[in-house]
Amino acid sequence: MDNPFLSAERAEATRIALKTMTEPQQRLEWEGKLATELLNAGKTEEAIQELLRLKEYMAQQGMQAGPKARHFLSRYLAIAYLRLGEQQNCIFNHSAESCLLPIRAGGVHKLQLGSRSAIEVLKQTLKDDPSDLESRWFLNLAYMTLGEYPSEVPPEWVIPPKVFDSAYEVKRFADIAGRLGLDVDDLAGGSIVDDFDGDGDLDILASAQRFRGQLRYFRDNGDGTFTDRTREAGLIGEIGGLNLVSTDYNNDGWVDAMVLRGGWMGKGGIYPFSLLRNNGDGTFADVTEEAGLLRFGPTQSATWFDYDGDGWLDVYVAKESTPGTVVHPCELFHNNRDGTFTECAAASGLAVTGLVKAVASGDYNNDGRPDVYISRMGDPNLLFRNDGPKGSASSSQCPWTFTDVSAAAGVTEPIYSFPAWFFDYDNDGWLDIFVSGYQFRGPADVLSDYLGLPYNAERPRLYHNNHDGTFGDVTRAAGLFHVVQTMGSNFGDLDNDGWLDIYLGTGDPNLGSLIPNRMFRNAEGKFFQDVTTAAGVGHLQKGHAVSFADFDGDGDQDIYEVMGGAYEGDHYRNALYENPGYGNHWIKLKLEGVRSNRVAMGARIKVTVETAEGARSIYKTVASGGSFGCSPLRQEIGLGQARSIQAIEVFWPVTGKAQTFRGAGMDQAYRIREDQPDLIPLPLKSFTFPAMGESSSMSHTHQH
Repeated sequence: MDNPFLSAERAEATRIALKTMTEPQQRLEWEGKLATELLNAGKTEEAIQELLRLKEYMAQQGMQAGPKARHFLSRYLAIAYLRLGEQQNCIFNHSAESCLLPIRAGGVHKLQLGSRSAIEVLKQTLKDDPSDLESRWFLNLAYMTLGEYPSEVPPEWVIPPKVFDSAYEVKRFADIAGRLGLDVDDLAGGSIVDDFDGDGDLDILASAQRFRGQLRYFRDNGDGTFTDRTREAGLIGEIGGLNLVSTDYNNDGWVDAMVLRGGWMGKGGIYPFSLLRNNGDGTFADVTEEAGLLRFGPTQSATWFDYDGDGWLDVYVAKESTPGTVVHPCELFHNNRDGTFTECAAASGLAVTGLVKAVASGDYNNDGRPDVYISRMGDPNLLFRNDGPKGSASSSQCPWTFTDVSAAAGVTEPIYSFPAWFFDYDNDGWLDIFVSGYQFRGPADVLSDYLGLPYNAERPRLYHNNHDGTFGDVTRAAGLFHVVQTMGSNFGDLDNDGWLDIYLGTGDPNLGSLIPNRMFRNAEGKFFQDVTTAAGVGHLQKGHAVSFADFDGDGDQDIYEVMGGAYEGDHYRNALYENPGYGNHWIKLKLEGVRSNRVAMGARIKVTVETAEGARSIYKTVASGGSFGCSPLRQEIGLGQARSIQAIEVFWPVTGKAQTFRGAGMDQAYRIREDQPDLIPLPLKSFTFPAMGESSSMSHTHQH
């Protein structure tokens, strides 16, 4: 009962407790608890029957239902009926257009009982309270699933279709996960997309936070198909991962992974995280204990960075402390260069406490040392400047110093926040910060935002780097001051124009949080345009880990997204959105450190191109992207309509030296070694994804 997400077990315990209760008001309360636990457990039809039984029980007892009780019954009945429709159609009769807002064509439900029943409940609710924006939102969604929006929605409650229009027209991304066997049906989790076996193709690690949710490894076969190699990789039993983070902790050139567990669970989330070593032969080994990393406590975020410049990646693990539970300070593990780590957060000033939801590292002041940004829910966010070793001793003898500069830098908001990252959105060579808000009333606030009505929800912040140690809040001017309730999210270049765009997975554990994931296109570093509807990525189901990656080798970035919520019944199929292509140029760079860490994490790249308007510089820092989902460490950089590449500059994090390379061709891939003066061509394959029914690796069809 300490774990709020073990709904089936909680439902059974509630049912047993009900047998001992005779007092009507107490039974009323616990019957309601049973109904919600059954709904969260995915036992939707049982939940509906329990809610109807609860309504009947109130009548039998002669209990006058007050406004609160009526609202509870109508709200949960509507959500249960909507979820029944989702289960019968979007999951068991799934199509690539299921649950994409605005719902149409292949997303229309074939089995309509759930939505029809929800409409009847919602109409009555809105008659009682016409100002109920959440019910209005649900009503319009229900009509969409029937193919009857907007024509059949009562005029006084219809949401104008124009509110969903995109601010800029982009091509539509198609979800092809089903035809490739990549549409894992599970709960919220993490993802890493990278070349785990060294063949140049991009493989996938995907996790799920379900108590027995199996970590899965999909090997890219290099021909547009994937093979599930979880068992062969030795990963059976690696379960319950809410997030994954990529690394190469032992500098052997093979991408390793960290599995994070227990986030959001409070005192029920006392789990260990795991470090998985890539053995380089298609298998992984859990080396958590031998690395000295076995710790217990709720966590979902970590960042790998070489904070002391010794050429080996260290890791900062964000821990969650919630009121009424044991305090779990965040931990900083120094890499001992022998496969083990030493914890030193307190000595370095980084033993932060609070409900920490994200941690990111980046060199915001360009002094060569990576700094740390921490996102917390309910407390000010924190920016720690890396000030180097204490005193004059070497880093191996003396703790490192991190200084809290949050207030002076102006980056403490939003107070209720979740994902965060560093990125250079305006290509000025200085890292900016994006941190998204996480507090709202549910769909009512999202609809208020669409309709231009007032609301009190938390909004994201985009902080522009002022180049002097401070940041300016440019969220409103950038067009990002919206209600998005962001969970998993990342950044990439959807149209290869050389400006970094944002894709935000949305939602929260509540099954009623049916709100669209959102995509924002970067308009030349000036502002962001909502292109969700045009791109076809406005998924209504819970969006978690997001990875931007060019799977098919055609130069543009596709998007892999882990879907699903936290409760056992709130599972959904993962998505792979294929990029339709925009005809812009690109380059791929795989950096290899020698004195710097092997995968060159933290190295800064500057690509200068010649365009019709003159020279232009594009900046990128080697990292895996956002704080929930990892993109490849091999950098994929859009060049727009460049005519040629003038130069590529690489700034290495340990030596502080820069290398300049000329003669690079566009639409090519290169390897760059820290100790070699020339670009090394990197042969990579390209292929076309198979059409529906062509993939020999498919283990099922979509239409069940």
